[in-house]
Amino acid sequence: MTSAITAEVLRAYPAIVVKDTSLHISPQDTWSLVGQKIIYAPELTTAINMIESGLGIGYVPHHRIRQWLDEGRVLKKAIVEPGGFGEALGNDVSLVRTAIEPCSRVLQAARDTGLMVIHTREGHRPDLTDCPPAKLTRGGKTFIGEKGPKGRIMIRGEGGHDIIPELYPIAGEPIIDKPGKGAFYQTDLHLILQSRNIKTLIVCGVTTEVCVNTTVREANDRGYECIIPEDCTGSYFPEFQKYALEMIKAQGAICGWVTTADNIIAGLK
Repeated sequence: MTSAITAEVLRAYPAIVVKDTSLHISPQDTWSLVGQKIIYAPELTTAINMIESGLGIGYVPHHRIRQWLDEGRVLKKAIVEPGGFGEALGNDVSLVRTAIEPCSRVLQAARDTGLMVIHTREGHRPDLTDCPPAKLTRGGKTFIGEKGPKGRIMIRGEGGHDIIPELYPIAGEPIIDKPGKGAFYQTDLHLILQSRNIKTLIVCGVTTEVCVNTTVREANDRGYECIIPEDCTGSYFPEFQKYALEMIKAQGAICGWVTTADNIIAGLK
């Protein structure tokens, strides 16, 4: 990390977890929080212009931003970003990042239509009391709970556990913290869906063969209809992606229907 905060450094950190703001700012030490973006405003007049234009939301002193950058408190999901759990297992995370753009379009369409949007993220308690040995150690190695570039791997509250900025929840969108691969296991997802009388789920995310497949099967067993836009899913292994989707839609959609982001968006209009 360089000692000075440059434009290059800023571009490397498109989102920062901001825990608090400060009213004590100086014209030379001003940052403006814009959505999930941190933008450096070297002059107070710049920040004022941003506020007046509706872009600025809050301020954070320069030294606090430096601290957060050094700590690596960045909104990056452990599965799709370098330095997370997926990469720790030896996977190429670029293969699952292809799902981000179509997921973003479907997410916006759902919001525009007024559909209920629910986010899920897998992770464990800091003391790992909810992580059984059968999951904790794989292939003779332990990854969960170990220190990584974005904090302890797969631990709730750590930087790598949060949702990526491109798909970050807005007010009113529940976040399901799940200790397992399926979104229904040991969570209140079923209760939330029942309370809204929701019968059909559009399931997006990664990886297709693990979390998506498990969640779809759990949903099907509970009586939900599932639709999976295939380009809104992804796998570290192309062959797993292919067969995971085929298993879902086999025998007349035994677990759910497979489609595309464009079809979902068209159907919501």
